[in-house]
Amino acid sequence: MAVSTSNQKRKVVINPVTRVEGHGKVTIQLDENGHVERTRFHIIEFRGFERFVQGRMYWEAPIIVQRLCGICPVSHHLAASKAMDVVAGVDQVSPTAEKMRRLMHYGQTYQSHALHFFHLASPDLLFGFDAPVEKRNVLAVLAEYPDVARKAVLMRQYGQEVIKATSGKKIHGTGSLPGGVNKNLGAAERDTLQARVDTMIEWAVEGLELCKTITKADLDKLVKFGSFESNFMSIVAEDGCMDLYDGKLRVIDADGEKIFDQVAPADYLDYIEEEVRPWSYMKFPFIKSLGKEKGWYRVGPLARVNACDYIDTPIAEKERQEFMALGGGRPVHATMAYHWARMIETVHAAEKMKELLADPDLQGTELRRKGERRNRGVAWIEAPRGTLFHHYEVDEQDKITLANLIVSTTNNNEAMNEAVRVIADQYLDGKEITEGLLNHIEVGIRAYDPCLSCATHALGQMRLQVRLTDARGHLIDEKLRG
Repeated sequence: MAVSTSNQKRKVVINPVTRVEGHGKVTIQLDENGHVERTRFHIIEFRGFERFVQGRMYWEAPIIVQRLCGICPVSHHLAASKAMDVVAGVDQVSPTAEKMRRLMHYGQTYQSHALHFFHLASPDLLFGFDAPVEKRNVLAVLAEYPDVARKAVLMRQYGQEVIKATSGKKIHGTGSLPGGVNKNLGAAERDTLQARVDTMIEWAVEGLELCKTITKADLDKLVKFGSFESNFMSIVAEDGCMDLYDGKLRVIDADGEKIFDQVAPADYLDYIEEEVRPWSYMKFPFIKSLGKEKGWYRVGPLARVNACDYIDTPIAEKERQEFMALGGGRPVHATMAYHWARMIETVHAAEKMKELLADPDLQGTELRRKGERRNRGVAWIEAPRGTLFHHYEVDEQDKITLANLIVSTTNNNEAMNEAVRVIADQYLDGKEITEGLLNHIEVGIRAYDPCLSCATHALGQMRLQVRLTDARGHLIDEKLRG
């Protein structure tokens, strides 16, 4: 934490934001009376994947772009593969290929959600937002809740083993490629995973119950904490079922009414636009028809549970119905409800893995299909953190000429900034700033489980402008770069 003062004005800086993937900072401008004047969530690292993937052969994309991240590489691997299916002229991969990809994806969802809830978020939930710094970490969870911590590690391990069995490696695998996959699931691999999947379901339910217990114990505070109304976006199946791997785009408003539904990937530019702001390397997407001010939205577990009509696994669907009762007939808007929704999805992922492991198509031999080459491919997937867009254009020499990625965390950019503003108004406005109070800001950001290194893709050339002003707004000094 740093505090700078100019003519009684103060600027509070949280740098870096902790227990998130990537590097970000928060600045809070206070006026002469200590009231919050402005807040910003800055992304201070830059990644140029959309630029340096240009000129590479299209079939290399699924391997290259997953290097964006070590936490959710499977999402990029599969989204790029699905986009390159289109380029390769394959409208539908084989049953074996689709189910191998789905198993890989549910394995990642399971391990990623377990990592976030137990390792990154639970210290705040178990010990309190104002707990001492030395206690707000996974080591303290291990010391005081050893059984919870042990199961969390083994849950993540299981998800990683599913990823290895389907993609060849736990991180940055090679299993998916344009038109299909390069391996099926052997009987021995299947048997090893099947032997533990019921335990994984049981532990996921225990984690969900823990999350519900914590939330219900202080429901009024957690429902109001950093909360605001918004639109929600996710992909859903044709009948409105939650589908994390494939589907069409649905956006609902704050009352749950559909703004649009069943939009195909190829048409996304007709509905979504991206804005660049000079103080962040992360873009700000919005719904074209609503404009920049009203068109922003939230994605991720909360959005998916709000937007879908049902979940096609029994335990998760029962839990979804209980969760939706919080909204009283409207979507649930509480920021901290992300954790509850995330754990519902963890249960769902475990149930889907059990279902898939019993499917003989995983031992099929038709791995890859071919078709007539196309020059454009767009696809999406529901990454653990939300809807992920991959768009590529390819020339006649099979080289990528354009790449545009709208990453889950990018889709949540305006929402995270809004969360910072609301929490600052709720807890910092007019008060003496303490480390514990500043952790409230980080708690709100962490609810979104941001992956900042995935999300930093500025459009065009990023200019850096630093302006130093006095309390009256008069310019003292200015520096420009770019």
